[in-house]
Amino acid sequence: MPEVIPTERELQALKVLWQLGQATVREICDAIGSQGDSLAYTTVLSLLQVMEQKGLVGHTAAGKMYTYFPKVRREPTFRRLAKGFLETVFDGAMDEYVMRALESRRLSSDEISRLEQMIAAAKNQAGASPDESRQSDMKGRRNRKQGETP
Repeated sequence: MPEVIPTERELQALKVLWQLGQATVREICDAIGSQGDSLAYTTVLSLLQVMEQKGLVGHTAAGKMYTYFPKVRREPTFRRLAKGFLETVFDGAMDEYVMRALESRRLSSDEISRLEQMIAAAKNQAGASPDESRQSDMKGRRNRKQGETP
């Protein structure tokens, strides 16, 4: 079965479930409401029923009350969403993707340190020396500006 990509609204419910572990429809409804989105109980119930059909969530029943839990993990879901966004919006151009993200808001020093560590790890994984990596980056930018593929 192919991996299901959650919609924006489904992702909102999944985030609540990832944070709480499990929750009733009312708890999910209240959590989404506290984020500024006021949804009717029946809307959240319908959302969760569709999500269950897609395999995103499951439930346990205690009398008439259903408690929902996530059936998909957070990290792989975020990875798929990010990859889809990268491919759809930026045609796979990672440098442009990161550049736009960095331009969108100011970073904390902790975030900058984490990004530096991630870049260093990516360089090690790719097996490129810093000089080789810089030269490749410059060539890729030059080619993209000229409308070529790197």
